[in-house]
Amino acid sequence: MSNMKNIRFYITPPHPCSYLDDRSARMVFIDPIRTLDTATLSELSRQGFRRSGDFIYKPECQSCRQCLSSRIPSERFNPDSGQRRALNRNKDLRMATRSTRHATEVHYQLYARYIEKRHADGDMYPPTRDQFEKFLVTGGIDSFFLEFWLNDQLMVVATCDPLDDGISAVYTFFDPDVTRRSLGTFSIMKQIEWARNNDLAYVYLGYWVPQAEKMRYKSNFLPLEVLLDGHWQSVSRPMTDIEMAQLIKRLSREENIQDYKRLR
Repeated sequence: MSNMKNIRFYITPPHPCSYLDDRSARMVFIDPIRTLDTATLSELSRQGFRRSGDFIYKPECQSCRQCLSSRIPSERFNPDSGQRRALNRNKDLRMATRSTRHATEVHYQLYARYIEKRHADGDMYPPTRDQFEKFLVTGGIDSFFLEFWLNDQLMVVATCDPLDDGISAVYTFFDPDVTRRSLGTFSIMKQIEWARNNDLAYVYLGYWVPQAEKMRYKSNFLPLEVLLDGHWQSVSRPMTDIEMAQLIKRLSREENIQDYKRLR
């Protein structure tokens, strides 16, 4: 049973949005000194919260609702041809698991290379060891790495939080010089497989922001469940350009968003 009583919530002042250049953002967050158990983190995840280090937050913006919490139902997931190819290209990789608290220099070096080559324009650049430790190593509840190795070379690391109904995909980093393998897609596929093999219903992907190009990849994993107006709703097919434009328009208004039952 989750312990939601006496949790103190705070809200940040408006600040530049990390996803959309012309928007400001606000975050509701939990008292960072509060220690949470797995059941409480799971309930918060179902309510749309996300963990980043010690920071457990949910966007609460005044004129935009585009940060939609998303999760993949592991049993109902239906890979497309490109996703199946990503699995086939990486059959030679060996999987291992490890507590994040046992991270090594090998993990940090792969993380640093990934940030430097793939996210040099983001707020995580330049990477530092302190940043890595606070972001991925500490703060989680039994958090773990899903590692994928090519012989003795670490290729992919997916950082996961265990939940009572699934896993939360906290952050994935991989060899930035390898493009043909589609390692980002592969890592999500393996997290879905890991959840299914462990009788867990969902992989929580974090926020899907329809207008942000760098976040649209999440809508390729179908069916995808999104938290709309306080309810998890299923999107089972790709959205048309018109439907996407309509959704973005509605999510940019201050009133409550509508139910997209036609996308089921």
